[in-house]
Formats: sequence, C-alpha cells, structure tokens
Amino acid sequence: MKKTDKIISLILGFLIGLFFFLILKNIKEELPFQVPCPWSLPIVFAFLGIVWLYFISFLGRKYKIVLQGGKFLLVGALNTFVDWGVLSLLMGIGGIYAGTGYSIFKGISFTVAVINSYFWNKFWTFGKRETKEAGKEFAQFFVVSVIGFLVNVGIASLVVNVIGPQFGWSEKIWAYVGAISATLIAMTWNFLGYKFFVFKK
Repeated sequence: MKKTDKIISLILGFLIGLFFFLILKNIKEELPFQVPCPWSLPIVFAFLGIVWLYFISFLGRKYKIVLQGGKFLLVGALNTFVDWGVLSLLMGIGGIYAGTGYSIFKGISFTVAVINSYFWNKFWTFGKRETKEAGKEFAQFFVVSVIGFLVNVGIASLVVNVIGPQFGWSEKIWAYVGAISATLIAMTWNFLGYKFFVFKK
C-alpha cells in the first residue's frame, strides 16, 4: 500500500466527515435523535477512510478492479456528501425544499460533485496520469457525467416532486430521501462509465 494512498484516504475521510457535519447542522431539528459530538465527525471519518483503504487493499490483492471499486466508493462517498452538502447549503439559504427550485439546486450540487469526482477518479481511483488526450477524455467524461446528471436529477425530482413525502416525514427530510435514491443509481452508472469508457487503459 502506497503512502500516498494512505494520505488521500485520510483526506477523503476528513472531508466526508466535514460535509456530514454541515448537513446535520441543517436538519438537526428534524431528527428524532441527537448525534453525539457531531464536531468529531471529520476525525472519525478520517479514521474510517484509512480502515477502508486497508480493507480494500487486502481484498484487491488479486483483482485490481476490487481495489479500484473500493477507491471509487470512497471518492463516491465524498462526492455524495459534496452533493448533499452543497444542496443543503442552497436549500438553507433559499428556504426551498421542493418544486422547480429544488431541481435547480440539485442540478447545481450535482455539477459541483461531478467536477470534484473527475479529479479524484482520474488521478487516484483509475491512476490515469496522461494528459495528451485530455480533451477527448474530458469530452467522454462529460458525456458520462451528463447522463449521470440526468439520472441523478431525474430520480431526485421524481421522488421529491412526483411521489412526495411518505411515512409522515417532513418535506425537508424527504428532500434528502430523493437525493439518496438518486445518488445510488447515478453512482452505479458513473463507475461503469468511468471505468470502461473514460479512464480505460
């Protein structure tokens, strides 16, 4: 296991915890429980990031795709929390949790997460250092990401604006249910697209 991988996994874990903390601040009134010591989340997730790296390094000794998949999940977790964190920030500022405003906010948050995703996945997950075909590669990344964007925003908007809040949950909490549903589906699409279309070797 490379020292660089250890440092990156710590950084990713720390950032995940930081965005998680910011999200919890926005929805703490809606939660039926208190999260103990939320300020410690960046440290806890930094530790979990390095534990995850050791775990996937062990599993990925024979099959490189397992290691890549594990790295992608860690980067994906950060992208998810970047997405939700930016969405949370926009909803908090705008006071909008549904309708067209929500879809616009979700589009912005997803775009920020995709830009973040490109750099982490290119240089760390798939280890693509070459820049000679950067224009072609970015165009391919853009196509995969646009489809992922449409899937992400479409699923989130369907859950929030068409299905609407269920189980007596508030509009604010249901906005996150929409975001989670969209993330799971879009993340699967993105991994397959990035692995076999954009960053293939």
